[in-house]
Amino acid sequence: MSTTAGTPDPIHPIDPLAALRASTDPEHDVYLTGTVFLDIIFTGLDHAPVRGTESWARGMGSSPGGIANMATALARLGLHTTLAAAFGTDVYGDYCWESLALGEGVDLTPSRRVPGWHSPVTVSMAYEGERTMVTHEHPAPPPAVRGEPPRSRACVATFEPGRQEDWVGRAHAQGSKIFADVGWDETGRWDPAALPDLPYAHAFLPNAAEAQRYTRTDSPERAVRALAELVPIAVVTRGAEGAVAIDSLTGERAEVPGLPVDALDPTGAGDVFVAGFMTGTLAGWPLADRLAFANLTAALSVQHFGGSLAAPGWPEVAAWWNRVRRAADGGAEASGLARRYAFLGDLIPDRVRDCPRPRALPTIGFRVHDSAQRS
Repeated sequence: MSTTAGTPDPIHPIDPLAALRASTDPEHDVYLTGTVFLDIIFTGLDHAPVRGTESWARGMGSSPGGIANMATALARLGLHTTLAAAFGTDVYGDYCWESLALGEGVDLTPSRRVPGWHSPVTVSMAYEGERTMVTHEHPAPPPAVRGEPPRSRACVATFEPGRQEDWVGRAHAQGSKIFADVGWDETGRWDPAALPDLPYAHAFLPNAAEAQRYTRTDSPERAVRALAELVPIAVVTRGAEGAVAIDSLTGERAEVPGLPVDALDPTGAGDVFVAGFMTGTLAGWPLADRLAFANLTAALSVQHFGGSLAAPGWPEVAAWWNRVRRAADGGAEASGLARRYAFLGDLIPDRVRDCPRPRALPTIGFRVHDSAQRS
């Protein structure tokens, strides 16, 4: 996916990096790799499924999931995103491929179709503020990364204890900035030395529980200070309470509270936070603005069901900002938000209206380009 700087993109109406783009830049802003699932989300359940009974859901949606959550979040924020993943040649694989390539503008050039491989499927059931998931997955084909990863401004990685991804080091050697979160350490060791790719990280973004265990500290604030000794940019997320961060490259420290919202489904909120923070970092924003934007995009996502379905784009951000501006004279809370997010006023042109994108296809039988069938 590429557009000329300053030229409106029909899918992503704002290019946050437009002022920085040059002819010598990498073609891709972000490269990532992983497994794509077909997610089927049932909503409106009155209670958890009960053994031996049939439950009825008042709503449902389907979308690509897994690594597609992150790819979608990045692309909707206007970053030129390329994904290396395996896709089955079944209808599920067709649907996920078309949704990402045609619906979201994700570049799938490094990806491949695998004949005879059943696409992984996850069914998610949301009820009472919780979710239950059932997944079916056949053994995955060989890793999607073959040879050198494409040149990109940045890459997304998930570090796992004891596992090294060769492509991360190669991407770092090419000049890509590595943004990484981390999985739960099932061994219980919580040893940073067990994360062999950590030295390549440009930014490391664990949640508070993970960060405190890895640093043997008792608060997110102490944890982020310890992590800042290991990586250039350390961010510790605190869920609804926001995030704290230290950017040793600029000397900035910031703590930004979360936005109070009625959360329906937290699926993919962490991916959306990382996407928002990456966008601001690549665009060169101040650290506090990066955290605020990441908090906002995550807050917008949890108000909707599903992973990639819930990822906000610039129309959703613009709609929120316009509401805040209109309410700024109505009280201290709104005026405080307007001041905190004033940087959005310079980013969002008048042509971006309050027109959030449709979020869900009720069935994989509808084609991605048939927008009239979306609900």
